[in-house]
Amino acid sequence: MSGYTCFAVEVADHVAHVRMIRPERANSMIPAFWREFPAIVRELSDSGSVRAMVLSAEGRHFCSGMDTIVFTGAGGLADAGSTDRRSRARAAESFRTMALKTQESMNVLESARMPVLCAIQGACVGGGLDLVTAADLRYATADAFFCIQEINIGMAADVGTLQRLPKLVAPGVVAEMAYTGRRMPAARAKEVGLVNEVFPDHATMLDAVLATAAEIASKSPLAVWSSKRSMAYAREHPTADGLEQIAVWNASMLDPADMAEAFAAQIEKRPAVYQDLDPVRPAW
Repeated sequence: MSGYTCFAVEVADHVAHVRMIRPERANSMIPAFWREFPAIVRELSDSGSVRAMVLSAEGRHFCSGMDTIVFTGAGGLADAGSTDRRSRARAAESFRTMALKTQESMNVLESARMPVLCAIQGACVGGGLDLVTAADLRYATADAFFCIQEINIGMAADVGTLQRLPKLVAPGVVAEMAYTGRRMPAARAKEVGLVNEVFPDHATMLDAVLATAAEIASKSPLAVWSSKRSMAYAREHPTADGLEQIAVWNASMLDPADMAEAFAAQIEKRPAVYQDLDPVRPAW
């Protein structure tokens, strides 16, 4: 997988490492980002052979959010909301459609069949925070900070942070961030549960995150996907509904062969070997 403007992709031993590669612009989200990112995630998920994905970034900052061109360029958000040449209703419909399309670029992380781990350094603000809150696991360097930047430019965040962050940390913590636009340092982010661990530097963090991804990739990919899907369902439903969901899911998708391999590997003191998930076939 190559030829991207915003990303470099490497796959080895069932782990995909996706790097943002525009450090000169603090990995801001230009229009190409919104085309490339969902396509990459879908391709990795559909392959069936990728069991974990690590998302990292080159340079001093993880992601500075939306590039200004997204707001001011031709066909951008400001253009979508303009009423200069059409009715207010049509302009509003256009803006809503664009917002939903932008949200879908983050939603792909939740629907991916493998866990997504984010390795975050420096700034993770605006759209960057939308991105990491849609992932499964987050790790940070000591200099990392998080910010709901949208309030500082006169708007409410609308790509997922306000919906997902209150399910990761206390709602009051989110409200303070959303209303003030203050930066949350990495130590505080770990304290409130936004990140799993804080590391002294980028290299140490990346080694640890890739090691965790490799550990995940050593497990049954069907069991990992089942766990991810069940936890996602439980976030949106009462406990009783979640219990029913996993009972029905395992009744149809629990694989005795994977369990037998897990037990045999433990007895024989060797790594377990599991089949990949089947590739997702085209709908036509």
